[in-house]
Amino acid sequence: MGKIYEYNVLRVDLTNEEIKREKIAGEKVKNFLGGRGLGSKILYDEIDPTIDAFSPENKLIYAAGLLTGTAASTGGRYMVITKGPLTGTIASSNSGGFFGAELRFSGNDIIIFEGKAEKPVYLSLKGDKAELKDASHLWGKGVYETTDVLIEEFGDEKARVSCIGPAGENLVKFASIMNEKDRAAGRTGVGAVMGSKNLKAVVVKAEEKQVEYFKDEMMKVVRKQTKTLKEHGVTGEGLPALGTKVLDNIINSHGAYPRNNFQYATFDKVDEVSGEALVEKGYLQGNKGCYGCPIRCGRDTKLPNGQQGEGPEYETGWAFGAQCGVSDLNAIVQANFLCNDLGMDTISAGVTIGCAMELYEKGYVDKEEFENGPELTFGSSESVTYYTRQMALREGFGDQMAEGSYRLAEAKGNAELSMSVKKQELPAYDPRGVQGHGLNYVTSNRGGCHVRGYMISPEVLGVPEKLDPQELKGKPEWVKLYQDLTAVIDSIGMCLFTSFALGLEDYAEIVNAGTEFDFTPEEILENGERIYNLERQFNLEAGITPAEDRLPDRFDDPLPDGTFRGISTKYREILPEYYELRGWQEDGYISDQKLSEMGLK
Repeated sequence: MGKIYEYNVLRVDLTNEEIKREKIAGEKVKNFLGGRGLGSKILYDEIDPTIDAFSPENKLIYAAGLLTGTAASTGGRYMVITKGPLTGTIASSNSGGFFGAELRFSGNDIIIFEGKAEKPVYLSLKGDKAELKDASHLWGKGVYETTDVLIEEFGDEKARVSCIGPAGENLVKFASIMNEKDRAAGRTGVGAVMGSKNLKAVVVKAEEKQVEYFKDEMMKVVRKQTKTLKEHGVTGEGLPALGTKVLDNIINSHGAYPRNNFQYATFDKVDEVSGEALVEKGYLQGNKGCYGCPIRCGRDTKLPNGQQGEGPEYETGWAFGAQCGVSDLNAIVQANFLCNDLGMDTISAGVTIGCAMELYEKGYVDKEEFENGPELTFGSSESVTYYTRQMALREGFGDQMAEGSYRLAEAKGNAELSMSVKKQELPAYDPRGVQGHGLNYVTSNRGGCHVRGYMISPEVLGVPEKLDPQELKGKPEWVKLYQDLTAVIDSIGMCLFTSFALGLEDYAEIVNAGTEFDFTPEEILENGERIYNLERQFNLEAGITPAEDRLPDRFDDPLPDGTFRGISTKYREILPEYYELRGWQEDGYISDQKLSEMGLK
């Protein structure tokens, strides 16, 4: 049994079918914490950033957070880190549920997968025993069936399964890794890298909880922080009641709810697809939580045809809804279930469909390319479900779409119709309506992403304070703060949603209570800055230049509707100040001096 600041590493050589155990402790843990930070450090140290994401030389890293598996509120999260096939950047994706905690209980804090298996395999972790097993009988099966079969084979219904579906096997560039069937390490194509290694799944069940921490000290802090979370309007009321889909009407009213591939910023049929509609139509069966979570924002939903599962989340509902001009909630939920079972990122899937719809609308795609499939027209609910499956299976026109919206649009001669940054599709907030969030988009280390610096919190929700969404002054400081803080949260294994109610001091307090560390709030935030710089440097060495810190040209055009009609993006006006605050060079590169200052040289 090891202390939580001494990481047990399982190194799995898929090529030679060899498994070794190692330890990481000391300064590396103190400087990178765990999860996203420590996993990114391992990847940076061990691979050449210029390699092809699908080459055997790439590594796939499962990394539990520093507090994963402890009593910390929401302390059950884990990260998957690799070089991403969609963007070419460092890829790291976060997931909840119970798998991360079980991994930590088993004494396997980090798993490093190397090489490529000759045939499909899965990793079985049963007590202290780790072994690779044949997965040929699982290849081609969906996530739901794979999970059920593996639990039966494992012989313990409490075992936890993380696996890919057909999308990962078929190297769909935005394939996800799923655990507990409906929880997703969703973005950046981590599932495709797993598929490229012929790795189908990881199954784990601990015999005892091998996590040692200062429980009495931590519980004092946990009780206080849980009370704060339950009493906050967002984490104690909004999210438990409606989940993330509480945002549909809020963002639409704000005037930043993208419709028809970001051509507009409001949707007049939002009431038909909102979180409230999920309740009114009788689809919502109840809410559920991940390991150690008092928020319980998960949605247990059931369709009239009997299909049942989790979701959709706000982003998913928007991606298959307003982004595609679709107001059929039944079709949206079906597309969500399909993505979960096929193992595919819902944001990139929906945004790619919306992009294809605009390409077809503007004459860049011929009707004959659809073969026997429905025409990709805005508002077609049939297209949403049909092409979601086609993408995952790489069938028909779906094979082209499986490359993501940027490569699809580029192949059709109009890359600017891809609403993406660094080739990753943008989520459900038009940056013209939230200027700070636009700056976060262009500076995100994993491409178009909202959860690496969630400026919607202050610019729309007024948490921790209300900022004018069009004011530029002070926004670079806010974006940097949110990005660095998020890196900390991802690295300690807590949920980002806790940041609606908790602040920097709270995270330092909970880390110190459970470990022998004695971080000041400023010191733990510096860890976040170090992690952010490490990721940026990986990307620069991979050939992702600062020229890619940009939004598509569409956002230079003024909004045609909504609260901010007539307004365009202004991120270019504050990007130089952001670079300066980061201590980077004027051209966006990181100087040797800054790297040395961060301990990265």
